[in-house]
Amino acid sequence: MTQSHPRISKAVIPAAGLGTRFLPATKATPKEMLPVVDKPAIQYVVEEAVSAGLDDVLMITGRNKRPLEDHFDRNYELESALQKKGDASRLAKVQESSDLATMHYVRQGDPKGLGHAVLCAAPHVGHEPFAVLLGDDLIDPRDPLLARMVEVQELHGGSVVALMEVEPEQIHLYGSAAVEATADADVVKVTGLVEKPDAADAPSNYAIIGRYVLDPHIFDILRKTEPGRGGEIQLTDALQQLATDEKVGGPVHGVVFKGRRYDTGDRGDYLRAIVRLACEREDLGPDFRAWLRSYVAEEM
Repeated sequence: MTQSHPRISKAVIPAAGLGTRFLPATKATPKEMLPVVDKPAIQYVVEEAVSAGLDDVLMITGRNKRPLEDHFDRNYELESALQKKGDASRLAKVQESSDLATMHYVRQGDPKGLGHAVLCAAPHVGHEPFAVLLGDDLIDPRDPLLARMVEVQELHGGSVVALMEVEPEQIHLYGSAAVEATADADVVKVTGLVEKPDAADAPSNYAIIGRYVLDPHIFDILRKTEPGRGGEIQLTDALQQLATDEKVGGPVHGVVFKGRRYDTGDRGDYLRAIVRLACEREDLGPDFRAWLRSYVAEEM
């Protein structure tokens, strides 16, 4: 009989990166605050965590990241001004971000990689399973990936990673997973992981995308994990240990995602994400799509 495991309530969002691919825009503005249509990218991520039932959110920040905290805090002057104008619609949008979740913040003093950023969450998370959401990957709310991952973790224990099939020539941009099929079509058992392998060395074309549900034993492993690729402490290396030794932290499963994902970590994909989301908006889509068709026709 399948054992039920504790309910997850905490989400960790690493947000300490420098955003060098978006310079000079990110010289003074955190990359997570760059707008995707009319909301900063980071708000989409927090909304995803909350929609999956995780309303205790810890953000791992760094220097020059104070705007992240300000965004999820109250802005009484702005709210007062909107109230006086009778602008209820914009007032609701402003208050939405501050009412989303219980937000916590801790700084990652040294940029030592994703594994180190996750380790910074240990005092807050304690001995509970928890989710990690990377801000570069936006998952469409109509495709509830994180909720499915939480469900899988509660059934099987251990850790769960999000996987997506990519073209073999793209696998060097991701962590790659060796997998075995399970009784569920969208769930695989992960038997090994490699960080950004060459296509010839990749165990599969299943790429790890930026969602994880982790067993707290990951912290003990991360404390002993030596710097790997890029001289950083890699979360993938720690997960590899969990995948090959189930006695410590349980198994590692993967949820194979085939839904809508918006990659905002690359300038080109960031622009494509904005266009796709704007086209699907009821308030913007009709006019924007008409303009886009006209523009493409003129350019062609």
